Amino acid sequence: MKPKETFQENLRILFKKWSGNDAVFLDLMPGSGSYRRYCRLQSGKISAIGVYNPDSRENAAFLGFTKHFLALGLPVPNIYAENQSQNIYLIEDLGDDTLFSLISRERQATGFTPHLVDLYKKVIRWLPVFQTKSVIGLDYSLCYPRSEFDKQSMLWDLNYFKYYFLKLAHIPFDEQALENDFEKFANLLSTAPDQYFLYRDFQSRNIMIVNDEPWFIDYQGGRKGAQQYDIASLLWDAKADIPQKIREELFDYFIQETSTYVKIDIEEFTKLYYAFVYIRIFQALGAYGFRGYYERKEHFLLSIPYAIKNLKWLKEHAPLDSCFSTLNSVVESIVENENLKSSYLADDKLIVSVYSFSYKNGIPHDLSGHGGGFVFDCRSLPNPGRFKEYRDLTGLDSQVSGFLDNEPAVHEFYNNTEKLVFQALENYIIRGFNRLMISYGCTGGQHRSVWCAERLKNSLSENFKVEINLVHREL
Repeated sequence: MKPKETFQENLRILFKKWSGNDAVFLDLMPGSGSYRRYCRLQSGKISAIGVYNPDSRENAAFLGFTKHFLALGLPVPNIYAENQSQNIYLIEDLGDDTLFSLISRERQATGFTPHLVDLYKKVIRWLPVFQTKSVIGLDYSLCYPRSEFDKQSMLWDLNYFKYYFLKLAHIPFDEQALENDFEKFANLLSTAPDQYFLYRDFQSRNIMIVNDEPWFIDYQGGRKGAQQYDIASLLWDAKADIPQKIREELFDYFIQETSTYVKIDIEEFTKLYYAFVYIRIFQALGAYGFRGYYERKEHFLLSIPYAIKNLKWLKEHAPLDSCFSTLNSVVESIVENENLKSSYLADDKLIVSVYSFSYKNGIPHDLSGHGGGFVFDCRSLPNPGRFKEYRDLTGLDSQVSGFLDNEPAVHEFYNNTEKLVFQALENYIIRGFNRLMISYGCTGGQHRSVWCAERLKNSLSENFKVEINLVHREL
């Protein structure tokens, strides 16, 4: 039987048909948040990016939109060859520099530089062109899974947020009341003019930088929609973490550029813009939850603290209308949630997260992405929970503390854990690390683990200048 061809082999064949040369180098590129696979194929000075995507309708949308954009002179990659029956195609190689990778490099060295602001303005100059000029002659039947970002699409995003973030992050809510607010919120968003091309995922990882100019990729989710959504996606892109003053400068620049193409009521546009910022952040949190919590791709969880930081700013400076009482309550719960707050990223401060937990409910998950640190098992220690008088108390109560204080084995165990933590902290501070997580677990997460976590928190406060987040998960 003939062995099944892989997509890499099919791409090699397509490359040879297009270029006339064998691909002597095939580099499987890092995956993204989708199921598409990318390869760089080369032969001498000839190079192309090979794409495999099992979703044929998404392929048709990307290829169709690209041909339309190329005809309009927009900076998108050329299509070199395609075989839609095999779900593969070759596009122009635009290099490896995305706007996000440049942000990461420059900001680490010198902060959010004027050069980065200038790059963002170059990007923003193209956005209204995509939104207004490309709609003429665009085949919206290619749009997938829906031809417009309408109320139905909005409700899909809001429920994505509910099921893959709120539920998986254990954020409490009244389901019917939240559904009622979702309905009202989608109605509000639907009042925005929506005759424009909505790129859908207009963010820094989908913008390539070639010779200091932007080129655009990954618009296969495009559809008809409101202008506010894409500029919200760009400026509130979580890990891009644009400083708020610069974000406001760039939004004003977008208004200025867009006004040369369409007439804008700035007050009404801005009011709805912040509503679209909320739904974009909700959608992004749903994606981070799906990829991170559900699919266990932990690097997606690194974006959650930045998204929560953005929600906190919005709650304080651009709050949702009071009629969205349950949605407001959910935002408040996210921003104030201790488990999520413990994963806030700091620029230069060491943050120590100290947890108590029950092994019945699993070891606490490290949302910072640094791997979980120390986990100490307190189940070998004398258990006050076995005695009736302590059963309904916790390690925070003086009676339980007195019981554990009188057990030499408890002190020996705790002192050994403290010694290990102190040794690690001293090293972390010297090396400039910014995260350490320590978790104490016992059977119920109520007595022994709570006592140890409290004692460590107090000892750290006395001995180190670090920020401490204490979370008694089961309490």
